[in-house]
Amino acid sequence: MTTASATPPTPAPAVRATAHGYPRQGPQRELKKAVEGYWKGRVQAAELHDTAARLRREAWLELAAAGLTEVPTGQFSYYDHVLDTSVMLGAVPERHRAAHEADPLDGYFAMARGTQDVAPLEMTKWFDTNYHYLVPELGPGTVFTADPGAQLAQYREAAALGLAARPVLVGPITYLLLAKPAPGVAPGFEPLTLLDRLLPAYAAVLAELKAAGAEWVQLDEPALVQDRTSAELGAAARAYRELGALTDRPKLLVASYFDRLGEALPVLAAAPVEGLALDFTGRAARNLEDLAAAGGIPGKRLVAGVVDGRNVWVNDLKRSLTTLGTLLGLAGQVDVAPSCSLLHVPLDVAAERDLDPQVARWLAFARQKTAETATLARGLAAGTGVIAAELAANRAALASRAGSALTRDPAVRARAAAVSAADARRALPYAERSLAQRARLGLPPLPTTTIGSFPQTGELRAARADLRAGRIDAAGYEERIAAEIREVIGFQEKTGIDVLVHGEPERNDMVQYFAERLSGYLATQHGWVQSYGTRYVRPPILAGDISRPQPMTVRWTSYAQSLTGLPVKGMLTGPVTMLAWSFVRDDQPLGDTARQVALALRDEVADLEAAGTSVIQVDEPALRETLPLRAADRAAYLEWATESFRLTTAGVRPDTQIHTHMCYAEFGDVLRAIEELDADVISLEAARSHMQVARELAGAGYPREVGPGVYDIHSPRVPSTEEAVALLREGLRAIPAERLWVNPDCGLKTRGWAETRTSLEHLVAAARTVSRNDRYELTENYYVIVNDEPGVMPAPPWQQ
Repeated sequence: MTTASATPPTPAPAVRATAHGYPRQGPQRELKKAVEGYWKGRVQAAELHDTAARLRREAWLELAAAGLTEVPTGQFSYYDHVLDTSVMLGAVPERHRAAHEADPLDGYFAMARGTQDVAPLEMTKWFDTNYHYLVPELGPGTVFTADPGAQLAQYREAAALGLAARPVLVGPITYLLLAKPAPGVAPGFEPLTLLDRLLPAYAAVLAELKAAGAEWVQLDEPALVQDRTSAELGAAARAYRELGALTDRPKLLVASYFDRLGEALPVLAAAPVEGLALDFTGRAARNLEDLAAAGGIPGKRLVAGVVDGRNVWVNDLKRSLTTLGTLLGLAGQVDVAPSCSLLHVPLDVAAERDLDPQVARWLAFARQKTAETATLARGLAAGTGVIAAELAANRAALASRAGSALTRDPAVRARAAAVSAADARRALPYAERSLAQRARLGLPPLPTTTIGSFPQTGELRAARADLRAGRIDAAGYEERIAAEIREVIGFQEKTGIDVLVHGEPERNDMVQYFAERLSGYLATQHGWVQSYGTRYVRPPILAGDISRPQPMTVRWTSYAQSLTGLPVKGMLTGPVTMLAWSFVRDDQPLGDTARQVALALRDEVADLEAAGTSVIQVDEPALRETLPLRAADRAAYLEWATESFRLTTAGVRPDTQIHTHMCYAEFGDVLRAIEELDADVISLEAARSHMQVARELAGAGYPREVGPGVYDIHSPRVPSTEEAVALLREGLRAIPAERLWVNPDCGLKTRGWAETRTSLEHLVAAARTVSRNDRYELTENYYVIVNDEPGVMPAPPWQQ
């Protein structure tokens, strides 16, 4: 019998539903339009700020209405949240400091995009996603000064709406591990050595957020899911020991995602912080096993990422509830969340009116994932009975997908199963086929080319809109495409480019264009996802087995070739990138899907070659970004990734030259894989990284031809001929001249025609300047530069 004086049991804390972040752009990409309008002078700063504040407010209220009991702040950004962190910490590069002090907004965009006089920050991929971040530049003299104004403002906006808000910041360890030495810093400098200087700035930010009323602050440390040295793990332990010891701070939630924490888990579990947020989806599912082996985190909050924040398939609610039930015994409180920020998925499936309703029920975008998160939180808190209807609908959706004929094509599977090792190897080694290619193409030393796309003008976008709306017919649209190709070919001939492209005016996106022409893919109309800044893409959805019903590129490539006697490249997107920049199926191994895509593309390569195309480029910019974050998982990935590329390209004749292209990633980890692709020519981003990749390839003994970019196309600034010459000569210090190409970093789709014309004219002039200042010898059908002595030498024979 219970007495009246007995102490009542402490009630269990309510299960919270929360999120790490949300799409920033707005339902109609209002942020993109406002920012680009500001750049063009059509939108004033006040109007831009008002648009941003409205989008934040609407997103937070939407999350709360969907059932989230705690909303994230601080993740909204005009361009990039890592750049926002640099501003918060006062880590503005010296070359941008004056502009930033004169006008913080213009200085911010100058760091992101550069100006005509000042280069931007380097840009690269955010772990293994297709999101790009601006790389912090640090040096021994870097001074950190807390400037939490933007974070405070966003928190106060959410709090004023009556919402429980949790500021989300990039953590100090991840920030330093993502940083690079600033230009001019002596070799050997490690940004992590600045940790003791950085932590007081974080302490100041935390104190300001607490004073503003924040109960919790989230510090994101995804860099800790990668393989880390004992010194790096020790730095993480020290950082959170010191931040945890602060008396003037909110509660700290340290978050990781994209993979398992591994050896970093006990480090964070032992840290004096109040909570951890862990990913329990995909490769990170092992976090459950590791957390149990470590004895859990008793007395602490666990934010359990059980809804996949990176893919678009509906959650298996029953499976997630089982995981959450297990986690209840491993933490003091378990809350429910997506695995990572939802900025990696589109906003709303309901906007996709053209999707088959039967297929649409298989999908969950950000709004649907938010609803799944809230449903799981209710089920965890009150039992499955309260979500019985949701569970029944979820079971039906999962069964519909599993039983659909869309997902399986017996002919495709039989063809993939019959592939042999010989199918993925060229008939001759590079040393022999390169001679045949040089004889066929007759190119000069330092040949010039572009990566593929030319500016997508307003007229081209209007033509596509007119076609969709029925204002023009297919014949009228095709005439506009043909006119654009004629202009692009004529410009390249006049400028003096050696290997031409047709400019891709008919393509909306380098992945979506092909996905719309391959069976097994689904295309969206409104499924926009941020790639970088104001650049948004619509990743297609890889739902079933892949095949190519008919040729996809031959018509326009052949038409372009008919306009010129110079070689015109055929342009394709490679199988790994077709997967990486799509939402992939999760019901079979990625390698199996890659092989299907490769075989479809192999058919296209064969048709291009049969039509007379002598140079075919198969772009694989995603090879590095898709590399697993853990070294132990990489060998298997690289085996199927490189095989799928070779399977695409290996069927061509020896004198057909195969190019590939990669951009904006750290290539050091995949240098051997780049060689395994067996492409004849590779072009890579190199302008922002000052030819780092050329040095890396040279150091690895890469034996084939290389085009390290000398024109940064992600900035509106026009590089001078002298800049391009300097970069080109830097490349020549690493790559022999007989194997060096001259090209931009990436495609020109996002640039305007005026800057493109001038930049390419400067690029060609740089190649000719270097050529004229060197001496040549004729050998094996091509010219070899044998010195780079200054002074004007006689023009080589092909210019006389």
